[in-house]
Parts: sequence; C-alpha cells; structure tokens
Amino acid sequence: MVPLSVSLDEMLARESKEMQLSVKQRTAELIAEELNLRELRRQRRLTQSCLSKKLKIGQEGVSRIERRQDMNVSTLRSYVEGVGGELWIEARFPGQPPIVLAGLGRSKGKKIAKKASKATGKSKAGTRRAA
Repeated sequence: MVPLSVSLDEMLARESKEMQLSVKQRTAELIAEELNLRELRRQRRLTQSCLSKKLKIGQEGVSRIERRQDMNVSTLRSYVEGVGGELWIEARFPGQPPIVLAGLGRSKGKKIAKKASKATGKSKAGTRRAA
C-alpha cells in the first residue's frame, strides 16, 4: 500500500546530497528575508536592554516597537540602524526595475527617544514626569 502523505524529510532523503544542500540553503535565504523586528534583533545577538541603550529609550520602548504593526519610517530606520543595519525602501512596479525611495525618515533628526519617553511618561533620565 502506498502512503497517502510523505514528510519533507522523507522527500529530501530521496534526493542527492547536492539537492539537499541546495534546499537547505534556499530555505535559510527565504527565512532571512522574512524576519520581524524581534527576530532581527535576536539574530544580531542583541537584548532589548542593550538595544534600548543604543536608541536612548527604555527597554519597554523597544518591546513596544517590536510589537507594532504600523510605525513611522523614522522609528523603523532608527531601530534598524540600532541593530547595525541600514534601511532601504523600494517601490516596485510591473515591468520596471525597483526604485529606491530616498530621504524617508531622516527629515528632523532622531526623534525616537522623545516619542518613546512621551509614550512611557518618562524623561530621558528615566524619571517619571508629572501628569
């Protein structure tokens, strides 16, 4: 009797060593292309506390950024630079090469520390402001 389903491991075991290596490499490439911010930070071997010092915000601010679905480009740029990267934003249109959008998120300097401190009710020194 022929089994109705076959596991990926079983399928790969039937392939050549070269094909198995190729599949593993491509899998790693695809996973690397789709990381959320927390996974990106962890891949760079940074804790929220360490990153918070680089961004001059509290650890809870880093946690809040990592949970957001939507944020300012400047916040995302600061975060990516904080973990050692550089943010590039592309627009893609059918039949045309990608267009890199320049100047986004750099207009008024780094505002991430001010915004995060307002959201947490803390000043830069970490003390609570009067409400």
